[in-house]
Amino acid sequence: MADDSPHDRKLPPEILEHYAAVNEAGRLATDSGPIEYERTKQIVERYLPPPPAIVLDVGGATGVYSCWLAAKGYETHLVDPVAKHVEEAERASSLLEPRLASARLGEARALPWPDGFADAVLLLGPLYHITERSGRIAALRESARVLRSGGWLFAAAISRFASLLDGLRREMLSRPEFADMVERDLADGQHRNETGRPEYFTTAYFHRPEELIAELSDASLRHEATFGLEGPAWLLADIDARCSDAVRRAELLGAVERIEREPSLLGASAHFLAVARKP
Repeated sequence: MADDSPHDRKLPPEILEHYAAVNEAGRLATDSGPIEYERTKQIVERYLPPPPAIVLDVGGATGVYSCWLAAKGYETHLVDPVAKHVEEAERASSLLEPRLASARLGEARALPWPDGFADAVLLLGPLYHITERSGRIAALRESARVLRSGGWLFAAAISRFASLLDGLRREMLSRPEFADMVERDLADGQHRNETGRPEYFTTAYFHRPEELIAELSDASLRHEATFGLEGPAWLLADIDARCSDAVRRAELLGAVERIEREPSLLGASAHFLAVARKP
């Protein structure tokens, strides 16, 4: 399959408009966001070499993970296609010591670093906003290009079943426009929101776990493990209250960790994270 053309490397305008309108900086602080955030950090820390290794946060949005890594002493570079995100990351970085090494506009399929530059790449958003498989393979190959031999890639995906489960949780399946989206998600993973309602998300591709593993292989990356980030915990009606209480949050995190690699439960997580290595 041929790589996508340079023209295809631009994100659709509705994705850029969505992120220009929503508060992405606060997403990980509400609902099940704290579970996603803490679990992602847990897993990344298991594999990262010690600081001051070089980490690239590709599609790093407002810099939540970049700033965390910079504060730990990593040389952290962020790239994101949304100007608002890069500006917010720079503001957050200005309050840190040490700061981010860089934050710039860019796209996952055309990274601004030389071959073998980084020890690790975080790819925590781009794969679900590149809706064609050839484009996702191109992004993974580009991440592999900038990794040194033996370097680590952390690639996140949204579950094929996320809309269905969220619809059950929030009692939205009775809405015809939402039910139509769920049907297409289940059929081919292509999520489309033509309602203008930001709570229905934006143009995306929702993976099955085995699809992400196959894409990593096709990009000549060696798959090490796939982890459910939230597990079924994100479906709890009182998830906000549980995450706000330190003891109850720790209980949730412990429960999710116990089943994090159970194949039969990966799709029940809103997001899953694949860890791969460049040979």
